[in-house]
Amino acid sequence: MFKRLGNLIRGFFGLFISGLERQNPEALLEVEKEHLRKQIGNYNEGLAAHAGLCERLMTQIRRLETEERELRAKTAANLRAGNREAAGNYALRLQSSQRELTENRTQLQQAETTYKELIKARDVSVKAAQAKIQELKSSLDDLKIKKATAELTEMASGMITSIGGSGDTLDRLHKMVEEEREKAAGRARVARDSMNTSEIVEKEEEQKALAEQALADFAAKEGIAIEPSADVSAPAAEPVKSMGPATE
Repeated sequence: MFKRLGNLIRGFFGLFISGLERQNPEALLEVEKEHLRKQIGNYNEGLAAHAGLCERLMTQIRRLETEERELRAKTAANLRAGNREAAGNYALRLQSSQRELTENRTQLQQAETTYKELIKARDVSVKAAQAKIQELKSSLDDLKIKKATAELTEMASGMITSIGGSGDTLDRLHKMVEEEREKAAGRARVARDSMNTSEIVEKEEEQKALAEQALADFAAKEGIAIEPSADVSAPAAEPVKSMGPATE
């Protein structure tokens, strides 16, 4: 029972984590990139240790080569001198040194081959992981674009539907505007028809007459002869009055 309950809890947690991963794919990708960097670091540490082994083998080989030359020279010198016992001991040591040198050379060759294979495997794995990460980044960018396009399309579709559904409202608004415009035009016409234009004409004529009179007074003072304006009509001559009876 407890095992089943544990499985159920793990299942719920798995679904929860899967949902978070779906909502944040960029974060999951960054985690995988960091994990890859750590793996490469650990792998490089192993390569460094293997490279150290190769260096130790090369050092031993150089030491054994030097020892081989010395033992070969000592064996030959003692043999020429007739010291067979010493020459035999040096010959035994030379054989042992040669066997060890051969083994070290074989180990070095194998170690170098393994090192190159490890380097190649690392480079291939890293390139494959980088290519996959780049592909995922491109897919995420494409996903963002498609999501944005889908959202814009849905918004546009909703706008078209709402605009189409608001036709009655627009018609009512247009009717209200037209009614108000007609009322305003009618009020303007009534105001224009009720205006007393005769008073305006009289005022205008009076202003012109006053202006002409002022101009005539100025010309008389300055001694300037001016012609009467054609717009202002000459005043009618008054009849001459006399004390006696009018003559026929």
